Amino acid sequence: MKVLVTAKRVVDYNVSIRVLGDNSGVDLNNVKMSVNPFDEIGIEEAVRLKEAGKAEEVVVVSVGSSACQEQIRTCLALGADRGILVETDEDMQPLAIAKALKAIVDKEEPGLIIAGKQAIDSDNSQTGQMLAALAGLSQATFASVLEIGDGTADVTREVDGGLEVISVKLPAVITTDLRLNEPRYASLPNIMKAKKKPIDIFTPEDLGVDVTPRVKTLKVTPPDERQAGIIVETVEELVDKLKNEAKVIS
Repeated sequence: MKVLVTAKRVVDYNVSIRVLGDNSGVDLNNVKMSVNPFDEIGIEEAVRLKEAGKAEEVVVVSVGSSACQEQIRTCLALGADRGILVETDEDMQPLAIAKALKAIVDKEEPGLIIAGKQAIDSDNSQTGQMLAALAGLSQATFASVLEIGDGTADVTREVDGGLEVISVKLPAVITTDLRLNEPRYASLPNIMKAKKKPIDIFTPEDLGVDVTPRVKTLKVTPPDERQAGIIVETVEELVDKLKNEAKVIS
């Protein structure tokens, strides 16, 4: 079975986000970029399936600028066999990404597609579901446990009421939750080997996909700074401030 895994280039989660002076977006100058953490979990799960003999090949795919090759190389160092980049400088949004991935799925015909449940930059949590709908595939989102059987995948999902276990027919789209696994670190030998692994590059035009953005960002603003706390002397003073200043009680 071939496993196709997504990898999005995002601002590293340790970086303090800065908004551009004109509020047009996030300042990406000299900012560390990484693989989306939920996609790292997907890569780890795919590599574990290969190590367990349930997958023969792990292919990592990214959609974005040429700089995404850096994140693809990271995934190759973690154990993926080869990479695919759909290269474009457009502002890629969930539907456009899903269309590009659908074209890659048609070309590669994987038995399983694993995607992060969301990206930490946009938090849309839409791409996996859209891909499943466009490709006509089964889907199991927010997976915390994945077990591959004979033509099926049993998935434990985290839902509001607790845990839900479902079985889906393969090929299917699985999106990862945080508790699915703990991603490994890439070793130096594997980092060196990753430099020789192949990356195929396509453009949206090559795939016959329209990636024109459908949503326009009008303004980006940082959250309000938190005010410093104060110490009150009495319960009456606390109630007064909660009522008249914080407006949290009436």
